[in-house]
Amino acid sequence: MAKGTVRYWAAAKSAAGVAEEPYEAENLAEALDAARERHPGELVRVLRRCSFLIDGDPVGTRGHETVRLAEGGTVEVLPPFAGG
Repeated sequence: MAKGTVRYWAAAKSAAGVAEEPYEAENLAEALDAARERHPGELVRVLRRCSFLIDGDPVGTRGHETVRLAEGGTVEVLPPFAGG
């Protein structure tokens, strides 16, 4: 299991009630499942609309179970942003 940090931005930060928290997971799917368990309710809905960066690289359309997490890595949770 890799250990690292999940950072929440904008609506995700509001829904989670924290700006960041640790993860302990092998892949993005496991990290997000743990976040959903810790923060049921609004964060579950917000995560459906989010995009994700892993150590600065966009996940895009890859399956979350295929995105490996590194020891000491960072998962950025980015909800859609309004404006231009």
